[in-house]
Amino acid sequence: MTYWALNAVFLAVVAAVGVTALIVVQLRRRRGSGRANRGLIGAFGVTLALLLVLTAVFDNVMIAVGLVGYDADRISGAFVGIAPLEDFAYAIAAVVLLPSLWLLLDRPRTARSAGEEDTR
Repeated sequence: MTYWALNAVFLAVVAAVGVTALIVVQLRRRRGSGRANRGLIGAFGVTLALLLVLTAVFDNVMIAVGLVGYDADRISGAFVGIAPLEDFAYAIAAVVLLPSLWLLLDRPRTARSAGEEDTR
């Protein structure tokens, strides 16, 4: 099994969770129970860019010092520095999966939890 095939399995699960989160967010907005998520796409973009840069730097360092090695028969041959391109799938998965889970597990706030304090 190549690293791309392994990545495809994980990325398919991540994509399913991401699409589910988008659907849930849209349904919450239509019902009026969802908060406005202005700048969500921008936040995803900035986060993805930063995580890809950090992945490039630290993966190259880890490979250069010999902490990680790859079977040459299982990689695509495309590299960013000395890190195979396949390594970046995990950064993309993290940027999509974690916020998606956050959105899915976020319960809509009631009037009491949104601002009213319990004075007992």
